[in-house]
Formats: sequence, structure tokens, C-alpha cells
Amino acid sequence: MTTATEPVTVQPDDVAAIDELRSVFTRLQTELGRIIVGQRTTIEQLAICLFSRGHALLMGVPGLAKTLLISRLAETTSLKFSRIQFTPDLMPMDITGTDILQATAEGRREFEFVKGPIFANIVLSDEINRAPSKTQAAMLEAMQEHRVTVLGRTYELAPPFFVLATQNPIEQEGTYPLPEAQLDRFMFLIEMDYPARDEEIRIAETTTGEEFPRLEHVIDGDKVQSFQSVVRRMPVPRHVHEFAVDLTRRTRPGTDEAPDWLTPLVGWGAGPRAVQYLILGAKARAALMGSYLVRQEDVIAVAEPVLTHRVVTTFTAESEGVTSRDLVRRLVEELEAEG
Repeated sequence: MTTATEPVTVQPDDVAAIDELRSVFTRLQTELGRIIVGQRTTIEQLAICLFSRGHALLMGVPGLAKTLLISRLAETTSLKFSRIQFTPDLMPMDITGTDILQATAEGRREFEFVKGPIFANIVLSDEINRAPSKTQAAMLEAMQEHRVTVLGRTYELAPPFFVLATQNPIEQEGTYPLPEAQLDRFMFLIEMDYPARDEEIRIAETTTGEEFPRLEHVIDGDKVQSFQSVVRRMPVPRHVHEFAVDLTRRTRPGTDEAPDWLTPLVGWGAGPRAVQYLILGAKARAALMGSYLVRQEDVIAVAEPVLTHRVVTTFTAESEGVTSRDLVRRLVEELEAEG
């Protein structure tokens, strides 16, 4: 891997847009902080996904405010929001919509397509792993292609389109593992943990009143799409691209790039989509931080949420208590140490 940094600069017209995006992100943090105590890293990662045109999967035990955070994020925008509560009896048509026989003004009866809750800008798929795989699969085309097909007809989903799913830990009763193909559609896996003691005291003090305060709109759909385009244009030096590629390739057991210690612990590693999301996530993070150039530390900052759910551990790793997150951290540390 090379370390030389060639001259790469942001376009002059994008400097003001990046400054504005940084300001908008600060306002988003402030508004959400009126209700959500702590979770600043989670909020940052959600914003990265939003402005990267990616989807996010939030994992954590019940009661960590996953659903509340997503619904309040939607409240700070003027985007259309819908919530889908996944249950074992949820059918694909409950998500996409279906044709319903309706009476016309002329007295005839015709089929009319009634849109499902997927037709929104921000879609909360709550407890997505409580539905069986057939219903989970109904989300795939929408997440990847931004369209749905119902009874042979295709319907486009209006941009921006952002799926935020919550998932309870697999070991809990009544849950189904998400198929790897669907997991790969999520840009980030965001793992939420219990709050610190002082944060939990603030939760007790501030969230047990009569009602939550209403949040102000910070951004609209047109502005979201404009910022998404700015993020795509963020300049990335060659050595940063190389770092993202080298990191991803080291997750693949049995290859020349993978370290020897990895092979018995990993069944298979991350694919090329991980490289794309590492770079896109790094671009969005750099812009949110007010930087005009993507740096290696931006890739490192998004490595865990991008790679953790794409590195599948073996029984050996599980028996030793080694998680995908542990492996990603070690790979990052080793690659970083090599310079």
C-alpha cells in the first residue's frame, strides 16, 4: 500500500455546500439531543447513511430507544415517514401494497393499486427479524433498486429513500436470522449498547414528564438529495482508496492478503460492496465533520459498522468468544500499524 498523497482538492462550488452540511448536521444533533440522551455516535452513523444514500440496521436489546431515535430523526425532516411493524404473520403485500377492487364513478368495478408503507422517504422497519424470510425478502428489491414489483408491474420509489431497520438479538425468542443477501444491503450495522450511568440518570430526569417536545424541521427532501450529490463528489486520495481495498481484502480467508490467524476464525469475508460503502461512508463523514478531503481516519471510523455484518465467523471463533467486531478491529490496527 502506498502512502503518498497526490494533490486532490474539492471543487470551489462544493466548499459552501460542505460548510452548510456541517451546519445542518450540528442542528440535527441539537434537535435530537432534546429527546435522545447520549447516542451521539449512533446519530452520526445514521446521518452518514442518510447522506450516502445507504440503509442502516440498528441492533440492540429492547428499550434502547431505537424506534424513538428513528421516528424523531424523521421528525427533524420534512420527508414522508412510515413505520412497518414486522410480525410473524406479515405478508409481502403488507409492505409493497396490492391491487384492490374498487367501484368507479361510472359504476364499474376496477382493480386499483393501493400503495403500501414502503412508499415513503424514511421507512422504519421495526423488529425486522421478527418476520420470516419470505417477508424479509420483499424488502430486497426496494432497498437495492428503489422500486417494487407487484403482480408483474413495477413502481418506482420517490427519492430520497432511506430504510432504517431495527433488530432484536437473535437469541431472543420469536426472531429469525436475516439472510446474508439482505444483510449486505445495509450499509451500516449500528450496534447500540446500554447508556452510561450519568446518561441513564438524565433519561430518568428528562423523559418521564407529560410529553416529549416537538422537534423543528431542519432539512427537506430536495436539500437531502443535494447534499447526497455533494458527498458523492468529495475528493478521495489514491492512498485512501488503497487502504479501503486492502482492509476489505484482508477479511477474506484463504487469500494471499488475509493474515494466517484469520483463516480458522472466518468462514467468508466482505465483498466489493464493502469497499464501496467504506469509501462512501468516509466521504459522508468527512463532509459532516466539515473537511474538504477524505482521510484515512474517515475510513477507519466507518470500518466497524460497514464490515462487522459482512465478516462471517466460524464455530471456532464463536467457541473462543471472538466476534466479527473483534476481528475487524484487529485488522484495522494491523493495517494501520503497517503505515
